Amino acid sequence: MKKNMSSADRIIRVLLAVVFAVLYFTGTVTGTLGIVLLVLGGVFVLTSLVSFCPLYAIVGISTCKTA
Repeated sequence: MKKNMSSADRIIRVLLAVVFAVLYFTGTVTGTLGIVLLVLGGVFVLTSLVSFCPLYAIVGISTCKTA
């Protein structure tokens, strides 16, 4: 897997994951939407850790600077 995410992209994804988790665990968002946001947050954290987004690869996007 070739990295296709920049540092800024990774930070934004982690921050969004934290916001989703807070919304879910404080009970602000519940039910199906809450679970969907929690899973999406998990995907954001996972893709941030590996610096690779499969959707970016399919579409041909790369926010990572090429050296």
